[in-house]
Amino acid sequence: MRLAILFPGQGSQSVGMLSGFAGNVAAESVMRRAGEALGEDLVRLCSEGPADKLNLTVNTQPALLAASVAFYEAYREAGGPEPAVMAGHSLGEYSALTAAGSLELEEAVPLVRFRARAMQEAVPVGRGGMAAILGLSDEDVRAACAEASAAGVVEPVNFNCPGQVVIAGISEALERACELCRQKGAKRALRLAVSAPFHSSLLKPARDRLAQRLESTGVKPCRIPVYANVDARLHTTPEAIRGALARQACSPVLWSSIMAEMKRAGVTHMIECGPGRVLSGLARRCVPDIPCYSVSSEETLEAALRAIS
Repeated sequence: MRLAILFPGQGSQSVGMLSGFAGNVAAESVMRRAGEALGEDLVRLCSEGPADKLNLTVNTQPALLAASVAFYEAYREAGGPEPAVMAGHSLGEYSALTAAGSLELEEAVPLVRFRARAMQEAVPVGRGGMAAILGLSDEDVRAACAEASAAGVVEPVNFNCPGQVVIAGISEALERACELCRQKGAKRALRLAVSAPFHSSLLKPARDRLAQRLESTGVKPCRIPVYANVDARLHTTPEAIRGALARQACSPVLWSSIMAEMKRAGVTHMIECGPGRVLSGLARRCVPDIPCYSVSSEETLEAALRAIS
């Protein structure tokens, strides 16, 4: 068996997402440490919300990172084998690097809160957005964005799986690109409930702020290799990891490519550590012959361990 662990990105959070590991010593230790590093009660936020507070980007990112790492530590404490490789979708890359020993948890949670602010502040609220394009090839989505860019910046920013691409940009150009995608045969072109055009070139100011912040952040070589979103490659040195994280803010998430690279590397099983089942669903679309198990509770953890034993 060659195992990969996956960590979800923003959107997988929900009030009550810790309930499946209530009383788990390993998970609760991670959440306590993360809360102390931020100076607030992350457990209460995740357990009680309210949802609109948890869904604020500056709260979502540290809360989701902490929960995902907590679930991974619960998995390891239960005897789950160390994976051969890891990856995380967008914010999840930070979770992966924390689980892999490259980032310390106490530095990672304030770092992703800083990231959230930098990304939010790069473009005024209401000026840009994102949309999911379903049922269209990557090439047709690129072509639609290129044509719509006469109205402003609009670009593909998440290549999630075949037939699912997320685009982002200035609102006027985004609407035009959605219209063109529908004309090209897209099943759906759906605006997403987000407050900024994340991962587009409009977020270069966030990249620059992150690069500066990362210079003063302790980054170590990964104990477990982690695929980077920006190029679907494994980066081994602190300098390369810092560079990939900074560029990620204004670069597309190449999730389909990461899945393909894992298959080429001989991965036979995958486990998603974190709330929800988004990445498990994408894995079924990208690499249907590689089983992916979701770990978000004691019950799903036991089921995953049985499946890979």
